[in-house]
Amino acid sequence: MTVGHPKSKRPLLVAFFTIFLDLLGFGIIIPIQPFFAESFGATATLVTLLGASYSLMQFLFSPFWGRLSDRMGRRPIILFSVAISAIGHFIFATATGLVTLFLARALAGFGNANLGTAQAIIADTTSGADRAKGMGLIGAAFGLGFIFGPAIGAFLGQHHPTTPLFAAGGLAVLNFILAFFFLPETLTEENKATQKRGSVLAQLRSMRRHVNVTAILWISLVGTIAFAQMEQAIALFIEHIWVTDVSLSTDDRIRVASKLTGFFLVAVGIAAAIIQGGFIGKLNARFGEVRLIRTGLIIMTIALVAIPLVGSTGMFWLLVGVVAPFMASGSGIMMPSKNSLISRSVPQNEQGAAMGLNQSASALGRVIGPTFAGVLFDLHHSYPFYVGASLLGITCLLSLRLSITASNRQVP
Repeated sequence: MTVGHPKSKRPLLVAFFTIFLDLLGFGIIIPIQPFFAESFGATATLVTLLGASYSLMQFLFSPFWGRLSDRMGRRPIILFSVAISAIGHFIFATATGLVTLFLARALAGFGNANLGTAQAIIADTTSGADRAKGMGLIGAAFGLGFIFGPAIGAFLGQHHPTTPLFAAGGLAVLNFILAFFFLPETLTEENKATQKRGSVLAQLRSMRRHVNVTAILWISLVGTIAFAQMEQAIALFIEHIWVTDVSLSTDDRIRVASKLTGFFLVAVGIAAAIIQGGFIGKLNARFGEVRLIRTGLIIMTIALVAIPLVGSTGMFWLLVGVVAPFMASGSGIMMPSKNSLISRSVPQNEQGAAMGLNQSASALGRVIGPTFAGVLFDLHHSYPFYVGASLLGITCLLSLRLSITASNRQVP
């Protein structure tokens, strides 16, 4: 496959649809996954550990895919990883026990550990000044995936709990087909890495010489722990607060809880897509990446505190109409700015490695966060959100270490 022009818009659009379909499939599963696992006898802790198994594989293999894409190119890595995720989704849909559920989610997580490679495509095809806008495109794909995914999942789940799971597998197949026919190679031969970068620890030591990278990796880790606790606990929280009719059967409780969870996630997705798809470029030009990262972290901290407070009022419309858009706004300005800053801090032949490490840090956060979310929820339904807000407070302090710097400048 010929290498696409570095500044062509075609790879950007294909990367957008690749991530959109990936996240659409992931979003479809979200409303039904906790209750599907519960149907096999899973406790709240096991439900959240199921999400952690998916992210554990992303933690382990995001640097692997990113490093490999620096050597082999972006296109073959995207194709191979998407095919693996499709297999994982179909196994999950046909599972007959908890062990198979965990193995299937782990396989899907291995395949979907390719976000760093997709972000490297954005870095390959945008100039430094437009990097935040390009990363915002990835964020918009996330947002749209979460708009339509949970809504579709909640709708399909009314038919049968496995219907959304088969739909996720079908979307992964469609994703592969589109990438196969329309995704060009974006990494030029002269920018390919010629040496192996060794272990993850060796890569981390190598990245320490670049300004801002270490601080961003810590922000990705700690911030994602906090956010992942919310993601894993919110469905259980909504069920605990707003699905209280004891006359409902188990299936009816699942339908109602998944529908309400879908409403919340759709509200988050709409706000995130609007911010990242339409405003992040202008905001970055006016305020810069570092200010946006700090502001976004503060907003997200406030939003997490607000979730249990709103729950105590019993007003679901406040959760959907106020808290969800507020939280999404914080995430929507922070995430693409953080990804843009780390991308601008490393040279071209290290984009895949840097993005892979950043996604690995986030994936580790999605392992730790869900692991403790279930335990904290079992102690009290508000604990995952208050603990998450405290962790985001730590990231606010970490963001003070970021400096506005020229791209690719190294630490003396």
